[in-house]
Amino acid sequence: MTRLLAILAAIAATVVPLSGADAQGFPNRPVTVIVPFPPGGVADVSIRTIQSSLERQLKQTIVISNRAGAAGAVGMAAAAAAPADGYTILCALPSISTIPEVDALFGRTPVFKREQFQALARLNADPSMLVINASLPWKTLKDFVEDVKKKPGEYVYTSSGIYGASHFPMEQLLHGADIKMRHLPTTGGGPATNAVLGGHAAGWASPPALASPHLAAGKMRGLVVWGDVRLEEFPDVPSAKELGYDLQYWVWAGLFAPKATPAETINVLRRAVGAAVKDPEYIAAMKKVQTPIAYMDAPEFQEFWDKDAARLAEVVKKIGKVEEK
Repeated sequence: MTRLLAILAAIAATVVPLSGADAQGFPNRPVTVIVPFPPGGVADVSIRTIQSSLERQLKQTIVISNRAGAAGAVGMAAAAAAPADGYTILCALPSISTIPEVDALFGRTPVFKREQFQALARLNADPSMLVINASLPWKTLKDFVEDVKKKPGEYVYTSSGIYGASHFPMEQLLHGADIKMRHLPTTGGGPATNAVLGGHAAGWASPPALASPHLAAGKMRGLVVWGDVRLEEFPDVPSAKELGYDLQYWVWAGLFAPKATPAETINVLRRAVGAAVKDPEYIAAMKKVQTPIAYMDAPEFQEFWDKDAARLAEVVKKIGKVEEK
C-alpha cells in the first residue's frame, strides 16, 4: 500500500494541464527530465553529462527531477502519466523493462507498461562489474565464491533496489555460482556505492563509471565484469566468460517520451540529442566518467529495447519471486 501511495503521489505531482500555446513552437519553456533514482546513479550521471549540450541544442533549460522509489517504479510511473507534449521525458535504465515483468510475476497490476513509452535515444551502455570493499580479503572471484559458499547468508550485497538494474546481475551470479548472500536494497546507484564504501555491504554489481573513482582511490576492488570481454578502462578485471561463467548484463541509459507525444515534437528531441552527443564538451565529460558513448537514435534504440526487454523477461522468470525483507 505504501508503494502504491508513493507512486500515485508522484503521478499527481507530475500531471499538469496542457495549454494550446504549449503545443506550438516546441520547446517554448523548460523541459523536465525525470530520473527515477537518487542523484549519483547511472541514470542521473548520464543525463547530467549531456544536460548543458542538450540545453544549447533546444535553447531551453533542462530541469532534472530525481523521483526515487520502488527501484525506479515511482519515477517511471510519473513519467508514463505525464502529458504527452515533450516537456516531461524520462531517463531510464533496463529496469523500465523489468518492473512490469516483476509486477506480472507477483500478480500485481503494473504501475506502468512499456507500451506507455516510446524510445528517444540510447546514450550509453556498460556491463556491470562486481566491486567489493577493498578492506575485504578477496583478491579474485574464486576467493569470493569459495568464502561466501562456506558461509551461506552471512555476507551482504547491495543494489539499487529489489529487481533494479543492479539486482539482476547479482542474482545471476549467485545462481550461477550456487552461493547465497543477503540482499540490502537501496534507492539507487549512489546509495549502493555508499553502502559498500561504508562497510554496510560487501559489494555490488556496479556500473563501471560509478566504481571508477573508488577503484582508482583503492577503496574498492573489481573482481569480474559481466560479459565476454574485459573493459579497456579496467584491463586487470577479468570477464565472466574467461572465468567460466555465462553472465551477460549491460546497464544502459536511455531517454523516453510518453507514447502519444506528437511526431514533430519527438523529432525535435531526437535531433537535439543526436547533435548533443557529438558536442566535444559532452564527449569530454563522458571520457571523464570513463563511460563509452553508445548512442542509438529512436528507431534503432526501439528495436534494441524490444529485444533487450524480451531477454530480461526470461531472466525475471528464471530468478522467480524474491520477497523484500
